[in-house]
Amino acid sequence: MSPSTSKPMLVVGAGIAGITTALEAAEAGQEVVLVEREASVGGRVLRNHQYFPKMCPPACGMEINTRRMEKNPRLRVLTRTQLESAERTGATWRVSLRRSPEYVTAACTACGDCSKACPVSVPDAFNLGLGKVPAIRIPHVDAWPRRFVLAPREACPSGCRLCADACKVAGAIVLDAKETHEQVEVSSIVVATGWAPYRMEKLPELGGGVLADVIANVHMERLAAPGGPTGGKIVRPSDGAVPKRVAFVQCAGSRDVNHLPYCSAVCCMASLKQAMYVREQIPDAAITVYYIDRRTPGRNEAMLEKLAAANVQLVKGKVGKVQQGSGGALVMHVEDVEAGRLLDVEADLVVLATGMEPRLGGGELPLPIVRDGDGFALDDRAARLFAAGVARRPEDVAASVRDATGTAAKAVSSARSV
Repeated sequence: MSPSTSKPMLVVGAGIAGITTALEAAEAGQEVVLVEREASVGGRVLRNHQYFPKMCPPACGMEINTRRMEKNPRLRVLTRTQLESAERTGATWRVSLRRSPEYVTAACTACGDCSKACPVSVPDAFNLGLGKVPAIRIPHVDAWPRRFVLAPREACPSGCRLCADACKVAGAIVLDAKETHEQVEVSSIVVATGWAPYRMEKLPELGGGVLADVIANVHMERLAAPGGPTGGKIVRPSDGAVPKRVAFVQCAGSRDVNHLPYCSAVCCMASLKQAMYVREQIPDAAITVYYIDRRTPGRNEAMLEKLAAANVQLVKGKVGKVQQGSGGALVMHVEDVEAGRLLDVEADLVVLATGMEPRLGGGELPLPIVRDGDGFALDDRAARLFAAGVARRPEDVAASVRDATGTAAKAVSSARSV
């Protein structure tokens, strides 16, 4: 059967892996439906300040992809949409999609008048709750589709219409919008739901969720980003002071039978990259990375030379505990393996390199996903159910793109056999 007459394939999740899978398949002639539960595409890649090895903002690469999506007639992108149910019907899937109320429609010009009139602030989800934003706002500076979104109506005062009254575009704000449902028959399904950071609240011995100046690596990305809650300034959350002693704790909850037993593959490079964020902003800061093993494969070894030149200290040792010290300092209890001694070391800011968990559980996806021993998704070719990116295994952006390209080829082949 030709691709033009085959059933469309469904891609669940519009992060870098889902977008790549959808685009590669659509550009190969396959009809594709790409669904994303958030109001805009891009996933966690856009929450990075920079990504390696290029050390450039992720928006530059994402802009190319959004232009490709805009131009491809075979690709249908549905944001604020979740997979509600999925049932195998012979060689195809019948899926039900649930779309959240479209309070702000495609007529929105992103002028901002509604946001200026809004009296309510809500936690900033894009910045991981590190700040607050108006209840109606653009999700973030690189959002696509480029339109404003409104928080669930429960966040608004009863009867409030200030945003709608301020809007000058007819039909752009519909405050009584309802959720909608749609059924689609698809030839194959690709799960590209990405990952969630391991919750640092599960690491209270390291100060996670207990001490204000202990943050996760994902928080550091937002602190360093110009569009972040501090305008790109790396400061201590407790008092807004510039930290003079910054410690990075590797394998925080990873490679640990009590937490995540596996290596998340990217944490070492992410912390080394973030150490350079600190050095560039705070030239006189004392920066130390505490690690079990340094995993910087291939050309990434060049980062170690860069760090040495920037006077970033790498200490082979396990941080066992982080406690509040005197004068606002944090005290880390560290095993220095090479020196063969236990140390108490002070820091102003501690960054936990928490690992990646596949975002598949909790009843989130009504699919019979086959998983490996660590909970990541496996392909089920017989069911025409595939995985892409970090839904399949922990990996960096470049590896996710490569994996997604291969997944697109498998899914297209499967779709054309229907």
